[in-house]
Amino acid sequence: MASEIEQAIRYVCEEKGLSYESVLETIQTALGAAYRKDYGNRQQNILVNFNPADGSIEVFDVKTVVEDIPLEELEAIQERQAQKAAERDAMDAAPEELRRPRYDDEDELGESEEGPSFNPKTDIMISDAKVLKMGSEIGDEIKIELPMPGEFGRMAAMTAKQVITQKLREAEREIIFNEYREQEGEVLIGTVQRREGRVVLVDIGKTAGVILPADQVRTEHYDSGQRIKVFVREVSLGPRGPQILLSRASAELVKALFEIEIPEIAENIVEIKAIAREAGSRTKIAVHTDDESIDPIGSCIGQRGVRIQTIITEIGGEKIDVIEWSGKHEKFIENALSPAKISGVELDEENKEAVIRVDKDQLSLAIGRGGQNVRLASELTGWKISVREEVGEEKEVGEGEEEEVESGKLKVKGEESDVKTGAEKVEEVMEDEAIHDEIEKIEESLETVGQEDEIEVQAELSTEEIADDEEEEAEEEVEEVLEDNEE
Repeated sequence: MASEIEQAIRYVCEEKGLSYESVLETIQTALGAAYRKDYGNRQQNILVNFNPADGSIEVFDVKTVVEDIPLEELEAIQERQAQKAAERDAMDAAPEELRRPRYDDEDELGESEEGPSFNPKTDIMISDAKVLKMGSEIGDEIKIELPMPGEFGRMAAMTAKQVITQKLREAEREIIFNEYREQEGEVLIGTVQRREGRVVLVDIGKTAGVILPADQVRTEHYDSGQRIKVFVREVSLGPRGPQILLSRASAELVKALFEIEIPEIAENIVEIKAIAREAGSRTKIAVHTDDESIDPIGSCIGQRGVRIQTIITEIGGEKIDVIEWSGKHEKFIENALSPAKISGVELDEENKEAVIRVDKDQLSLAIGRGGQNVRLASELTGWKISVREEVGEEKEVGEGEEEEVESGKLKVKGEESDVKTGAEKVEEVMEDEAIHDEIEKIEESLETVGQEDEIEVQAELSTEEIADDEEEEAEEEVEEVLEDNEE
């Protein structure tokens, strides 16, 4: 049957998730500190063997055999040791803001870059070693057993307790750090604990993660007890234990959600080529597949949008544009600016700059609210994009277009009629400048051909403003122009 001490050790191991050997090593280190407190000195390298079965303790002073050092050099080393000890004591007594960082190896007073090194705490010269153990050689380790005068005092017991508590805490932190370091870059489900100032603490299991203000979404509210999915952005080990930085605003969160929700992406059939995000507002994601039988965009959206809707709900209703990636820069940039329709793309390969030309009615759609659409497209493609309105160029008549007026030509379902002839006739008759201005307005208003009644009304309304002396003559000329156009 295990002793009470051994049972207590195993209970601690199960509760903290620690190994039995690490807890036993911690106890032995604490006993060594307690022995040094009551019975030892700083020149002893204490090693304790503890048997949990019966509670017995064996104490040793462990030394490493080194070469003999002449007396003069040994005195010089001791002088350097004393000087370093004085400097260390002075530094410890100085105000905290004036202290420089101290490192563990500074406790080894005998180590120096100048001259031979000898640390009386861990080293023993070979001549002295042979007195203790015949046949000793340089590099051997000698254990000198030390007596155990009696039980530890109260101060020694408190020292041992502090050492055990500190070592167990460090071991637990190390385990948590290693566990979450492997989950860096993944999505975890956590519960919001509380808000401290602008920082949000999230319980993610064995520890709490932190969402900094830069990783929060402005449109989201984090309430205590709320369950959210978070992206593990960074895991580091600080003086107070592992520090886990979480994010809700990272573009990688959306990418990870796509990998979770879309089987084709999880199986690497569909690949996410690029992603750009403005958290809380809109995300653009470019996908591609080498399998021609699979629609990459349809795979991400799902039937009736059920797949993409799950992701949108998880990120608080943020809009998501799924576009198809293309190896051709022109096509990729054109897709990235969707839903705007692009008329032309001009590329500067050297500077990675693109000039996009769009129709007037597509300009605001291409730029987006506050420049968001073009900004996300630029981040997605890696190109600097400038959007310009297309002016002074003829456009081809597309199917379903009723008409368009450009460069003084009127096109009606592919049929072209010259408007300039009628205008010239009017200009010859209309010498008055005011009449000429009115006729130009009529010409500009000819946006719909075939609706004769409407055009006649517009002409009549315009000619009513002509001076009385030339009103009848101008009206007759305008009617002649319209009749010629109809013919």
